[in-house]
Amino acid sequence: MATLLTRVKGRLFIHSRRKSVHALDGAYASLLHGRSLDFEDLRRYEHGDDIRDIDWRATARLSTLLVKRSRATRMHTILFAVDTGRRMAAVAPDETSKKELAIMTVGALGLLSVRHGDDVSVLYGDAAEVRRTPPRRSEGALEHALRTIEGACTPASAPSDRAALLRTIARTVQRRMIVVIVTDEAPISEEHAAALRRLRVQHDVLWITVRDADPVLDHASRGARRDVDSGWRVPEFLHGDDAVRRELAAEREAEDARRAETLNALEISHTEVSTHDDVVPRLVALLHRRAAHVGAR
Repeated sequence: MATLLTRVKGRLFIHSRRKSVHALDGAYASLLHGRSLDFEDLRRYEHGDDIRDIDWRATARLSTLLVKRSRATRMHTILFAVDTGRRMAAVAPDETSKKELAIMTVGALGLLSVRHGDDVSVLYGDAAEVRRTPPRRSEGALEHALRTIEGACTPASAPSDRAALLRTIARTVQRRMIVVIVTDEAPISEEHAAALRRLRVQHDVLWITVRDADPVLDHASRGARRDVDSGWRVPEFLHGDDAVRRELAAEREAEDARRAETLNALEISHTEVSTHDDVVPRLVALLHRRAAHVGAR
C-alpha cells in the first residue's frame, strides 16, 4: 500500500518534466532565503530539539539547557496548525474529503521543508483536544504526521475549534516559527482576528483555506449533500435550482472578501485550495507573494 507521502510525491510530479515541484521548490527557497528566525545567540532547549545542538558550556555556566543559535540561523521550523475537527471531514469541490487536501498541502510544503533541512511540526486538534508532533526533519517523521492528520479527522471527530488551535500556539510555542494554518471556510471571528494579531508579533503566519463543496448541486450532477456537523440532508428539490445556487455563490463571494480583508489587514499571506490539481499552483503563488512582501519590508 502506498504511503501518504508517496501519494503526495505523485501529485507533485504529475505534471510533465516535474515543473510543479521545481516551481514549488524555488518558491519555498525564495521565501526563506536570508531570513533568520531567532533573536538571540542562545535560546532555551525545547522538547524535540536535537541534543547535538546544545551548547554544553553555556548550559553549565547558566544551569539551564541552551541551544546554539548557529543551528537556528540556518534552520527553520515550519509549524502546521491543522484543523482536524469534523468539518474537515466534509466534501471538497473535487468530491474528495477536505482532509485529503489538507494532507496534500501539509505533505507538499512539509516535503520541501525536509529537503531544505528544516524542521516540521504539526499542531492539530478540535474542540476536544489539541496535540502537537515534535519537530523533526525526516520523511519518516513527515509520513507519521500525515497519518496523524488522517486518523484525527473523521466524521466522528469533535467539532472544529480554530480558536483553540490559535490559543495553543500562543501559549506553548515560544521560539519564532513559520506558522501555516490549514483550516476551512468558516468565518474569521473577532476572537480569531485578535489571536492572529498576537501571533503575527512573534511568528511569520500563512493561512490556507480548504474549500467546501457546493451544498446544492447543478442540473447535471447526481447525488446528495449532508451537513457533517448536524447531519441535515439538503432536500433534493433544491439541487439544480439556479436561483438558490446564485444566492449561495453570492454569500460565498462576500465571505471570501471578508476573509481576505481581515487577513490582508493583518499582513497574513493566504490562499484557497479546492482540488488536488490546484494545491501546488496555489502554494507556489502564495510563497512567491510572501517572499515578495518580505523582500519589500
